[in-house]
Amino acid sequence: MEQPLGYVDSSHPNHVCSLKKAIYGLKQEPRAWFHRFSHFLLVGGFNCSKADSSLFVYLIAHEIIYLLLYINDIIITDSNVSLIDTFIHKLRQEFSMKDLGTLNYFLGLEVTHSATGIFLSQLKYARDLLLRGDLFDSKPVGTPMIVSHHLTTDGHLFYSPTTYRSLVGVLQYLTITRPYNTCSKLSKSIHTCSKRTPFSSCKKDPQIC
Repeated sequence: MEQPLGYVDSSHPNHVCSLKKAIYGLKQEPRAWFHRFSHFLLVGGFNCSKADSSLFVYLIAHEIIYLLLYINDIIITDSNVSLIDTFIHKLRQEFSMKDLGTLNYFLGLEVTHSATGIFLSQLKYARDLLLRGDLFDSKPVGTPMIVSHHLTTDGHLFYSPTTYRSLVGVLQYLTITRPYNTCSKLSKSIHTCSKRTPFSSCKKDPQIC
């Protein structure tokens, strides 16, 4: 190991720098950050959800706080605004944070607020998917695929298997986060399909794989 250029200590040329703070981008950084943040929450009275390790719940008397942590993005919700403000103040004392205000978009979900509650939508995410698949101007059909068209593994290799797998992954996330529209056969045999299945046919039928 050598001292980095611009930070060479002429009085101690053989010394190396001691890392006191995790640098963003290191492989250990996400785990170190999650451990540091979750420890703060657990000590503060939060409980980690058994169903989702990124969800923390704080329950006291009739008050409850839900906190969702995704990398360095945090969502906090509670029916008591003053309790949230108090908790955010504690967070700012412990961590360097920026309040982005009311939640509008998170992991593909659009959040629209109204007097009666919130409305969740994936319209933007779905539109972006159509643009990536070059299907934005396509017309909807009543059936997922032409009945008379038969798929085959014969033919030339698809020019970009990565593109196909990426679209399948995005579509899979879209269907998984929409329980009433979940497709159980979506990701089966992705490797085979991405190699030889005609891409124009694949785009018409999300269930062929």
